Amino acid sequence: MSDSAIRFQIPASRWSDETAAALSPAELLLYRSNLLGSDLTITNFGGGNTSAKILDRDPLTGAATTVLWVKGSGGDIGSMQLDGFSTLYLGKLLQLEGLYRGVEHEDEMVGYLPHCTFDLNPRAASIDTPLHAYLPFEHVDHVHPDAVIALAASSGGEAATREIYGGEVGWLDWKRPGFDLGLRLRDYAAANPGLRGVMLAGHGIICWAESSKACYDNTVDLIARAAAYLNAKLALKPAFGGRAVAPLPSDQRAQIAANLAPRLRGLMTGAQGKISHFSDDAETLDFVGSQDFLRLAAIGTSCPDHFLRTKITPLTLDPARIGNDAYLAQALEAYRQGYGAYYARNAGPADPKMRDANPVVVLLPGVGRFTFAADKTTARLAGEFYANAINVMRGANAIGDYVGLPESEAFAIEYWALEEAKLQRMPKPKPLVGKVALVTGAAGGIGAACATRLLSEGACVVLTDRDVAALSTTGDELRARFGHDVVRTQLCDVTSETDIAAAFETAAREYGGLDILVANAGLASSAPIEETTVELWRRNHSVLVEGYFLASRAAFPLMKRQHGGAIVFVGSKNALAATPNAAAYASAKAASLHLARCLALEGAEHGIRVNTVNPDAVIRGSRIWDGDWRKERADAYGIDAGDELEEFYRKRSMLKRNVLPDDIAEAVYFLVSDAASKSTGNIINVDAGNAQAFTR
Repeated sequence: MSDSAIRFQIPASRWSDETAAALSPAELLLYRSNLLGSDLTITNFGGGNTSAKILDRDPLTGAATTVLWVKGSGGDIGSMQLDGFSTLYLGKLLQLEGLYRGVEHEDEMVGYLPHCTFDLNPRAASIDTPLHAYLPFEHVDHVHPDAVIALAASSGGEAATREIYGGEVGWLDWKRPGFDLGLRLRDYAAANPGLRGVMLAGHGIICWAESSKACYDNTVDLIARAAAYLNAKLALKPAFGGRAVAPLPSDQRAQIAANLAPRLRGLMTGAQGKISHFSDDAETLDFVGSQDFLRLAAIGTSCPDHFLRTKITPLTLDPARIGNDAYLAQALEAYRQGYGAYYARNAGPADPKMRDANPVVVLLPGVGRFTFAADKTTARLAGEFYANAINVMRGANAIGDYVGLPESEAFAIEYWALEEAKLQRMPKPKPLVGKVALVTGAAGGIGAACATRLLSEGACVVLTDRDVAALSTTGDELRARFGHDVVRTQLCDVTSETDIAAAFETAAREYGGLDILVANAGLASSAPIEETTVELWRRNHSVLVEGYFLASRAAFPLMKRQHGGAIVFVGSKNALAATPNAAAYASAKAASLHLARCLALEGAEHGIRVNTVNPDAVIRGSRIWDGDWRKERADAYGIDAGDELEEFYRKRSMLKRNVLPDDIAEAVYFLVSDAASKSTGNIINVDAGNAQAFTR
């Protein structure tokens, strides 16, 4: 890293006249919105809103009426579809001014918005709807690009706005989004004809035009001019006062992240588990290693879009003291107490109860940025929003002093009753949200089924396997189904201490620790005892016993940090029931079963539960049964290795049913879930019934 400041990216038009020509007015609005939202130089994920005033037919009267199409509450303009827009009668929206009782009653105006709904559209209108309704322009964009917020959050921002745009863009001092701001914007635009937009201090820009393309071009041009202006200023001096701490080499940063994230996660209080996200991007390293780092971090984020996801201020750590657990505990407790004091200073009797006081953002000079949230996507987005805040601070300081919102205003946004209502509407999280799982042998039938089951209940899962191609395929399939955030892959031979260490470091670095281990990697062999070589014996015991031991040994320290966890060994009916010509395999399975019992004793005082699922004859989807094991077992019973073998096992079972990978996954899920929170040292046989394998 050098002392030269990182520059703002300058957006360029992505509009296609050919694409736009075939679109209806509503589709043009969607096209414009998707273009704006998919360009991160223009807006943040989930941020910004767009609108168009479109002539339509009233479904009751048949008369022509103007309908405001505006991005609804929630969602992301980069990926939304037409059903993401609220549609409201413009005439009814304008009549709401007659019901407005003043700023102290502003929130009640939100309750009137549903009464303005056009054509029974169920999409809830957002708090920014009045900003679009009361401006008289046909097309309106409101976005929060870093370059623009840098102007809006700087002591020199108003002067810079005049210099950049020559009077074509106005300036309004900070006002919380809502009905009153909509009226102020309308009046300001009327008093200043000829404007292309208005800079909203501490917030962003709102701009307009009379066609969708013209509005898009206007938005892109205004942002590009701001970015170019700031880049010229940034070239004149080092960002953030210059460097104080150089970044460590990337491999050291990764090692520190893998070590530190579980320790921080384990010290976070509250009933809801947390997932972490680590980033050491150039912007963050530039900021945390700067002379002005501590001063600027204490000011906090200024844009509501940012701090609603990041909290106002981050936790900053001293790199010289992070090896000390007591220091980390004290730092986190001091942050929580500080947040509690912030709440106490600002909360009124009608405000919601204090939320989670733990930090969302943790910054470490020389290393990077950690973010913590209930799920991986939220943690990642919080990190991205703080990176946006860093960009804002860099640009704001280039033209003046970075200015945060007054504390009381920031609190009013964070604990706004409308924000609280939005949180209360969120669906209940799935049972394993906030949990991190690692599955060995994850590319096989049972392993993939277990990973799928855990992912379906909200867990983040690290898939490990020694088969490069199969692991890649399984990872791609699960990412396509559940999303990239919650799936990681790591090549791992469970008999290698180095591979095991790397796999668990991945879980720690990528997600912040480990809550669930499914030890499933396996192999199978069949041979009479006199034909069982030492190599064959050792290979079975190496994978099925030593592999489970190594994985469990790596899991225990992480689970202790997290104050508990769940380990499930995928065993075999042969751990309990003898079988001919499989002494190496069956004895190894028996040994791993007893290892699970020993670990259950050892882990109990730390809240670590260890249980075993014993399958039998899981043939479909199994890589083990695709190899020599199938023929060897068929030979042992004197039957054909084709369909006859599966039918043999089905008929042999007491329930006369086939056992499938999903059946094993269901038992694994039960044992790692809260439903089995009082079970450890137990065995669940999933074998369709085999009297030889009864545990008692």
